[in-house]
Amino acid sequence: MDINKEKLVSYISKLRQPKVLVIGDLAMDEMIYGDAERISREAPVLILQHSYTKLILGGASNAAHNVSTLNGNQVSVIGVMGEDYQAGQLIETFKEAGIDTRYVIKDKTRKTTTKTRISGSISTSITQQIVRLDRQTNSPISEKTEEKVLRNIEKAIPHHDAVILSDYHIGTLTPRIINRSIELANKYNKIIVVDAQRNLQNYKNVTSMTPNLPDTQKSVGFDIVDEKTLQRAGDKLLFDTEAKFILITCGADGMFVAEPNKKYTKIPVFNKSEVFDVTGAGDTVTAVYTLALAAGADAVYAALIGNVAASLVVRQFGCATTTVEELLAAVEKL
Repeated sequence: MDINKEKLVSYISKLRQPKVLVIGDLAMDEMIYGDAERISREAPVLILQHSYTKLILGGASNAAHNVSTLNGNQVSVIGVMGEDYQAGQLIETFKEAGIDTRYVIKDKTRKTTTKTRISGSISTSITQQIVRLDRQTNSPISEKTEEKVLRNIEKAIPHHDAVILSDYHIGTLTPRIINRSIELANKYNKIIVVDAQRNLQNYKNVTSMTPNLPDTQKSVGFDIVDEKTLQRAGDKLLFDTEAKFILITCGADGMFVAEPNKKYTKIPVFNKSEVFDVTGAGDTVTAVYTLALAAGADAVYAALIGNVAASLVVRQFGCATTTVEELLAAVEKL
């Protein structure tokens, strides 16, 4: 495909302008590292001498973090956390990332979604994950909490240029919250993009959505094995969701944009040989794609910018982010 580099640079430079609202399942990754010391006398388990703890924004929080590093902290989050120790840690991590938390709701009946990974190392080996502990409430939020979230959505949407619905299916995005968010975004003429792993048909009349290939296959009900079935899947999602366009991320095969009237664009992956960790790359694509759409880019150029961003974050371990400067430098090398 032909890429107008000047056009690409122009849109990337405008990523700093739009204000974005992220609504969804807020989460935090707690990474605990230690040095393996010995086997315990109490039980056949490893004793680690604690080295350090790192807190990383995950789930919908990671999408917000990706936006924040690109647009100079012009991002707010709406979601639910508990009234526990982890809630304080999550708020603090949001503040460090420059993310506005005024619309976050606390609910003492729920746990703050936290995934704790404990990793150990010895001097002659690499650091390895030993165990993961998840704190999470999987049931949908209560009606009382839902009402509070809805009120905050009504307050927040008019003051932002774009909305991301980030659904990790932990219970925040109820049908009422989904429908009201879309209704208000359309009423105020805002870009609204969905990042969900299933039930894509629940999101009707959005600007776009960014499913990966396996989630697309589950949603459309058939295997995607070639260009023809990929196009058919794009058409079906457009029809089922009434979205303006669909971006399907295809892993090592790049991306695919489906637009009405059977307009298709296949985008190859950039820097395929430098992949270290794909964790959180989907959040990066959604964040950058949404910012680019809000900055005036069409679906294909927004996807191209998302693709460049993904090629940068997969070179790093864990949930990573990128900046406008890094994107511009990467485009120069294309």
